[in-house]
Amino acid sequence: MATEYTASNITILEGLEPVRKRPGMYIGGTGKTGLHHLIWEIVDNSVDEAINGYASTIEVTLHADGESVTVADNGRGIPVDAKPGEDRSALEIILTTLHAGGKFDGQNYVTSGGLHGVGSSVVNALSEVLIARVKRDGKLHEQRYERGIPRTKLEVVKDGVRGTGTEIFFQPDAEIFEDTEFDPKLMAERLEIKTYLNSGLRIVFRDEVNDAYHEFKHDGGIKDYLDHVTKESKQPPIHTDKIYFEEDTPDGDNVTRIEVALQWTEDTKEEFYTFVNGIPTRDGGTHEGGFKDGLQKALRNYFDTNDIAPKSLKIGTEDIREGVKAVVNIFMLDPQFQGQTKDKLNNPGVKRLVGGLVRSELEQYLYSNSNTGEKIAKRIIQAAKARQASRSAVKKVKRKRAVSHRLNLPGKLADCSSTDPEESELFIVEGDSAGGNAKQGRDRNTQAILPLRGKVLNAEQATLKKVVNNKELSNVVDALGCGIGDQYDASKLRYGKIILLMDADSDGHHIATLLLTFFYRYIPRLITDGHLFIAQPPLYRIDYGNEIFWALDDQHKEEIMAELATKRKKKINIQRFKGLGEMMAKTLKETTLDPEQRRLLQVTVPEEYSNETDEVIGDLMGRDASVRFDFIMTNAGLVDGEELDV
Repeated sequence: MATEYTASNITILEGLEPVRKRPGMYIGGTGKTGLHHLIWEIVDNSVDEAINGYASTIEVTLHADGESVTVADNGRGIPVDAKPGEDRSALEIILTTLHAGGKFDGQNYVTSGGLHGVGSSVVNALSEVLIARVKRDGKLHEQRYERGIPRTKLEVVKDGVRGTGTEIFFQPDAEIFEDTEFDPKLMAERLEIKTYLNSGLRIVFRDEVNDAYHEFKHDGGIKDYLDHVTKESKQPPIHTDKIYFEEDTPDGDNVTRIEVALQWTEDTKEEFYTFVNGIPTRDGGTHEGGFKDGLQKALRNYFDTNDIAPKSLKIGTEDIREGVKAVVNIFMLDPQFQGQTKDKLNNPGVKRLVGGLVRSELEQYLYSNSNTGEKIAKRIIQAAKARQASRSAVKKVKRKRAVSHRLNLPGKLADCSSTDPEESELFIVEGDSAGGNAKQGRDRNTQAILPLRGKVLNAEQATLKKVVNNKELSNVVDALGCGIGDQYDASKLRYGKIILLMDADSDGHHIATLLLTFFYRYIPRLITDGHLFIAQPPLYRIDYGNEIFWALDDQHKEEIMAELATKRKKKINIQRFKGLGEMMAKTLKETTLDPEQRRLLQVTVPEEYSNETDEVIGDLMGRDASVRFDFIMTNAGLVDGEELDV
């Protein structure tokens, strides 16, 4: 472990200019999530000190104004000496330069969540005021910044101080964020999770808004977190012992540690919480995929070896995972995240490592703990029988309706063979060309394809009669089978998932918006019941040596390219897809159709935003063009001309 941490360890990769211009690229947006992301970036830097053995305590203060935060740790303190060849301190370089930090060379941080070297500088750029204080060498150093620009020189404000550490005060810029008020409850929950993931770490949270004090420390690590998750579900576990296993340096190269905790409960849904270097990966990724693979293989091997399940019973993946609560926490030297907000892990080798560990350890656990194994097997069989009974009941209902229902289906619909809405999906696709590729790449058993021709009717400006008589929209209604408006009947819905699959360009976005307007106005239950989704096909394919990356849009492409710029140089080839019709069926399947690899956005309207949603749709899709004109004129300055697709 390195003991020296000086300015020579700081690596500069590029400048800071883009942050204020495109904040969403770095923090995921300027709403509540983006605002709180500023806290996580600073806290993660302190956690990195703790992960690597340099800090034991982090103190976070939400000040009485509710709009400013201080994060302090007792780590080594950011270097304050001048970097060789620079006339600025290392602290100023870190806080004002993108991709500058001490985590690129692998010497001072074995593993870290803040590998991009952009977190601190992004927070600085998006803060009205940021004040950095560093304790090193018996002195307290301080420097003030405003919107990323140094306003004072780095100066010593006190001598003879004890200990070391870093303290960052920041106040987000109201010119950037929609609302600058932090949520104390959200902060407390997220900070406590950090202590679950790093056993022994102590985090103090002072909430001056509510005059509250919280102290978090969980020596049991993710086993304690699993307890918390299970209690939150309010569903009892079916076995009292928590299944836990870990492995250090499983590949001896990139992954330094994997730990997994899981437990089956009486809940009907599965819940997986995945983390990389202490960062929650909300959209999962290769580590979650590996866990699912290993779980399935372990249980299938256990069932086959012990000949437990009845021969007539088909046990599916969903039966094995029903009721499972799991925490997967891994540490890596070089994680490859999808975007700066680190919501999804992309390292391909991790899936094999996690899957192999879960399969072997879980299988061994079940054999060594027969009572627990029997309880889990019984739970899975129970789930399979219930699902089988449900499918049987649905099929009986469908057989009673059968013939006329099938005869009413639109001619362009390539239907799936399954009649079970729980497993059936309808892809509404833009154009016959894309529809043809989707038909070739789909799973014919569970995935149906309905191509649309051109842009559909704007339902916000049309009467019910016009909507019903519109050929494209009537095809959608006929395919769904559930009726519209007052005639909606949920029991007749033929597909559990309705997925809008459009080109990743402005025309595709427009068609998706028109369809969303139609569903919102005429079949809103599809949204409230969780049936409506938007597919996320890639716009770019990026070949980096033998590795392949898929970029959803131009911003995502730039994020990937920025990531690759930090790596060893290899040949890069970028392919832009003009539309889904240009994709090979195999590519469309791998990136957009396959449930194990695709990325879907579920369409939801939170209750607290229902009135606002209604107004926005009425304004932007309604007959009064003056409202749209005002909207365009007000927001035109926020759009870069290069981003326009005309």
